[in-house]
Amino acid sequence: MESDANRPPRPPRPYEERLTVPRAWWLIALMGAALTGVTLVPLGPVAALVGTTAALAVCGMALSAYGSARIRIAGGNLLAGRARVPLSALGAARPLDGAEAVAWRTHRADARAFMLLRAYVPTAVRVEVVDPDDPTPYLYLSTRNPRRLAAALEAGRGCAPEAEGRRAVRMDRPAGAAGASERRDAG
Repeated sequence: MESDANRPPRPPRPYEERLTVPRAWWLIALMGAALTGVTLVPLGPVAALVGTTAALAVCGMALSAYGSARIRIAGGNLLAGRARVPLSALGAARPLDGAEAVAWRTHRADARAFMLLRAYVPTAVRVEVVDPDDPTPYLYLSTRNPRRLAAALEAGRGCAPEAEGRRAVRMDRPAGAAGASERRDAG
């Protein structure tokens, strides 16, 4: 039997979270589609059915798209929305309760920070970016499990290989919206 001192460090347990919209939003969308159908009844049953179906489809696509944001730790990287950051470029991860999260997304926010913000998620994690070449001071990530995400980041950082000569943050942004913190992997 091998002793613990001779074993290589175990890779951290992967973390994955999808920031889905609350179930109540789906109920509101369903009621809105029903209201659309009732409004169209004077135009006939076909119009009411088509209107209800169209409203359901549009609301379903919108809610599904908005709730599709993911936070993952995989392959030595933090993937949060469109951002991809090597764990070696990250510093301390700090879980934020509701009041702290509100402060960091309002009056304490830095315009240079990357924010994966979902208003319906009251808690978050603030992760320092330690790459001196990156102007992004921190990442603000809305999460339902701030302590678990912070622990996974700390564990992953301990096992992440150092990325020498590699730019830290890669953020895919829509055309024309590239910011100062946009980086491409150099190595």
